[in-house]
Amino acid sequence: MTFETVFKQPLDRRGFLGALGGAAAWMAAGIPKPARAAAARIVVVGGGFGGATAAKYIAQWGGAGVSVTLVEPNARHVSCILSNLVLNDRIKLAGLGFGYDKLKQRYGIEVVADRAVAADPDAGKLELASGITLDFDRLVIAPGIAFDRVPGLETLEQQILVPHAWVAGPQTQTLRDQLNAMRDGGTVVMSIPRSPYRCPPGPYERACVIADFLKRRKPRSKLVLLDANTDIQAEPLMFRQAFAQLYAGRLEYVPNAEVRRVSFEGGRKLAWVSDGLDGETAWRADVLNVIPRNTAARLAHDIGVVNVNGRWAGVDPLTYALTAAPRIHVIGDAQGTGLPKAGHIANSEAKICADAIVRLINGWPVDEPVRMQSVVANSACFSPITYDTASWLNAVFAYDAASGSMKRVDASFGEAPTRSKDNFEQMLKWAARLFDDTFA
Repeated sequence: MTFETVFKQPLDRRGFLGALGGAAAWMAAGIPKPARAAAARIVVVGGGFGGATAAKYIAQWGGAGVSVTLVEPNARHVSCILSNLVLNDRIKLAGLGFGYDKLKQRYGIEVVADRAVAADPDAGKLELASGITLDFDRLVIAPGIAFDRVPGLETLEQQILVPHAWVAGPQTQTLRDQLNAMRDGGTVVMSIPRSPYRCPPGPYERACVIADFLKRRKPRSKLVLLDANTDIQAEPLMFRQAFAQLYAGRLEYVPNAEVRRVSFEGGRKLAWVSDGLDGETAWRADVLNVIPRNTAARLAHDIGVVNVNGRWAGVDPLTYALTAAPRIHVIGDAQGTGLPKAGHIANSEAKICADAIVRLINGWPVDEPVRMQSVVANSACFSPITYDTASWLNAVFAYDAASGSMKRVDASFGEAPTRSKDNFEQMLKWAARLFDDTFA
C-alpha cells in the first residue's frame, strides 16, 4: 500500500474504509530505507491491534537494523472487533482468534509468551512475570484497558455471574450463554461507562445486537440500557432511530445512569443507580452486563506512565513517546492523546509509532514539515444493528503542529444515514483487511 493510496485518498466512504491507517511517512518524504541501520533492540508489550501492528511494521521498515521482541502471555489474540456478533449467534468466537506465527515467520519477530510486570526506562530493562529481564533500546507498550472496581463484583464468581465482556474471550461466551439460557419474558440490563472508554459506538452496537437476539428468539423479553453519559456517544442518529423505531417497546434507553454497585437477590441481579438525590434506584435483571469505567491497563499504572486524569498515558502524538521517559512509547487504548480508543485507531497509531522509531534509531528527524503533515490516524467503524444489517462511522485525525495534538478533519467525519445489508458485508470485508494488516 503506497502513501498516496492511504493519505491522499479522496474522502469517499469506501475508499476511506479501505485505507486501514497509513504507511511510513519516511517513504513520503523520499528518505531511502537503509540497507542496514544501527542495531537496535525493540520490545513491544501487548499483542492486540496496536502491539502486533507495531511489531510487524518496526520489523518490516527497520529491516536488519532492528531486533523486535513481542511480549504477550496469550497464544492468540481474540478480537473485540465483531465480537458483539457472538451474542446473537451471527458468528462464532473461535473465528475471532489470531496467533503470531506469521509475524514470527515473515518478519523474524521473537514472540515471548510471558507477562510484563515492570520497566526501568533509564536502564532499558523490562521485567517479566517469569523473572526474565529483557533489554531494550525502545519499549512500545500496548497493554489495553483495565476496569474500575464495582462494589459487589469483587470476586471471580461474581464477575462470572455479571460479565463485562469488554475484553473479548471467555466472558463473551459467558454472556452469550446467559442470554440463551434466560427465560422468554426475562429482562436484560446493560450498562455503559463514562466516556472515554474502549470503542465509542461499541456499547450501543451491543445493545442493538442483544435487542435483535431478543426480538428473534425471546420476543417477550426486554433490554434496559443504563448509560452513565448524558447522551449517546457515537452514531447518535442511527442509534436513536434503532432504539425508538426498530426496537421500540423492547429497548429502554436511560441516560445519566451510572451503575454504582451490584447486588444479588435470589436468582436475579440488581444494578444500583443514583437517583440524583440521596438515594438509589435498583434495576432488576435476569441477565446483567455491567461494563465498568475504563482506564489504562495495570502495567501502565505500575510503571508510572499514567498522567492524564489518572487514567491514561500522555504521549507526544508525533512519536507516541512519553515526555518523561522518551524511550517508552504507549499506543492503543492506554494512550491519552484524545484519539478514540478502538482497534482501527490502534492500528494507525502503531504505524505512526513504528515510523517514528525507525527514524529515531537512524537519527532521522521526526518533526520535519513533510512528516508532520503525514501523521494521520484513520478511524473507521461499523456497527451491526440487526442480524444482517449495519451502519458505519468515519473520521480522520491529523496532527496539528500549532497545538501539538491530533485534531479531527471535519470533512472526513460522518455516519451512515441508514442501516443496510451492504454495510454489513462491507463490515466483514473491512474487518478481514484489518485482521490481515495486523496479524499477517
